[in-house]
Amino acid sequence: MKVLAIDTSTFVMGVAVVDGQIVKGEMITNLKKNHSIRVMPAIESLLQECDVNPQDLDRIVVAKGPGSYTGVRIGVTIAKTLAWTLNIPLVGVSSLEVMAANAKYFGGLIVPLMDARRGQVYTGLYKVEGDHVQSIVADQVILATDWANELKAYDQSILLVGNDSVLHEATFVEVLGRSVQVASATLHNPRPSELAWLGMNREPEDVHTFVPNYIRLAEAEANWLARQQERTEC
Repeated sequence: MKVLAIDTSTFVMGVAVVDGQIVKGEMITNLKKNHSIRVMPAIESLLQECDVNPQDLDRIVVAKGPGSYTGVRIGVTIAKTLAWTLNIPLVGVSSLEVMAANAKYFGGLIVPLMDARRGQVYTGLYKVEGDHVQSIVADQVILATDWANELKAYDQSILLVGNDSVLHEATFVEVLGRSVQVASATLHNPRPSELAWLGMNREPEDVHTFVPNYIRLAEAEANWLARQQERTEC
């Protein structure tokens, strides 16, 4: 099975081509640049380098969020368009799960983190099961201080992973002490090849109804809904 994986849910842009048990190619950048003008050329270039035609692909796998609202939309839109055009299955995978997969050889609990502003984080809780990670607390948005206190109850070693971990490290260390550590810098970027592995054998989703998982509304949308509610009540 030839799989194209796409992740634009953070500043990290990643695309990979996996053929069965072989990672044919992978491209990753961690730059504050516009994904919308970079990801399609990156896909085209990688396919050419791997000698894979779009028509040879059997599946598209995309990181479906949470993350940057714009970034997630870009990746999902491109993935849906390719899947529909090529008439092949589409699979969405949690962006946090992709991060956690980088630490699948860690012996304790894995906590992927994305900054969600105002002291909040997008996060989840994962543990290693065999050669993969298993979600034990669903992805959520929560205050970093509240999350640190919840994790304390597990009384286990915890690894923070993700480029935004350093932004919240002090909060977790204050609550969890030596039981928490931050992954090495080489593990923070989500790997699109891991994304491909995660989605390779999962049940496909309907291309037309597939939507990103933002976890929460964008601030502008939330404010608009609040104004509509106020008008309704008046």
